[in-house]
Amino acid sequence: MPESKIENISDTARWVALYRAMESERPDAHFRDPLARRLAGERGAAIAETLPGFKSGLWPMVVRTCVFDELIRRAVETEGCDTVVNLAAGLDARPYRMRLPPATRWFDVDLPEILAYKRAALTGERPLFRYQPEAIDLRDGEARRAFFDRVGRESRQVLVVTEGLLVYLTEDEVGSLALDLHAQPTFRWWLIDLGSPRLLKMLRRRWAKSLGTGGATLQFAPAEGTAFFRKFGWKESEFRSTWDESRRLKRQMPLAWLWRFLSRFSSAQKQEAIRRMAGNVLLERM
Repeated sequence: MPESKIENISDTARWVALYRAMESERPDAHFRDPLARRLAGERGAAIAETLPGFKSGLWPMVVRTCVFDELIRRAVETEGCDTVVNLAAGLDARPYRMRLPPATRWFDVDLPEILAYKRAALTGERPLFRYQPEAIDLRDGEARRAFFDRVGRESRQVLVVTEGLLVYLTEDEVGSLALDLHAQPTFRWWLIDLGSPRLLKMLRRRWAKSLGTGGATLQFAPAEGTAFFRKFGWKESEFRSTWDESRRLKRQMPLAWLWRFLSRFSSAQKQEAIRRMAGNVLLERM
């Protein structure tokens, strides 16, 4: 029987892959990821069965996937992005499911173990554009800077993607990463997901114990929101509220109608705080 306990931070990629599989299998799915269930594997299913409130995490993950897809496609197809760098890519299968121009370069960066598992699981599958995995421990500043420098010199306009990564880092670690990315003039955009301190408290109550067994600590949720990144050379270009997007995509949380009703009695300031409690953000270099 597969192990159901989260043993390391890479195991969270299995659980997220399962969310993508669940959406893909709906008749009204917003995206189709036929490889997601294979990537999640039996271990992903076992983790989901024991994870408290697993299903409650489905709707925001679906929203995040949809919004990231939209912003990646727009950057590549209409804004001149020729290279996508996906940091801590995990079991993301976009190079195998998104139809981007064939000349698009896509780098999946992650630990050697997760990339080896992914390569084995996808044996026989072919990416739809120029795909290259890069085995790098992002905690190794020298190695990541050397990689960024190489990609920066070989590219015209780069979109960096960190999906589900920053929340596990400290503010100092995020700041260091932001500076390293900004040091490359061709790194124009940075796509992230971001939560508020209030959301962080909620997530810790639900999942801290389960994640803690694998050394995955939920940490990053700056009180100043996207303004945190300005001192490192990045500004908010677009904020997609998870709350707003869930309504647009018809993937809302249970009892969302009640939250909307109660929010009518809140001040405009509180309503905006709720709207920005979680979101997907396109940052642009200043």
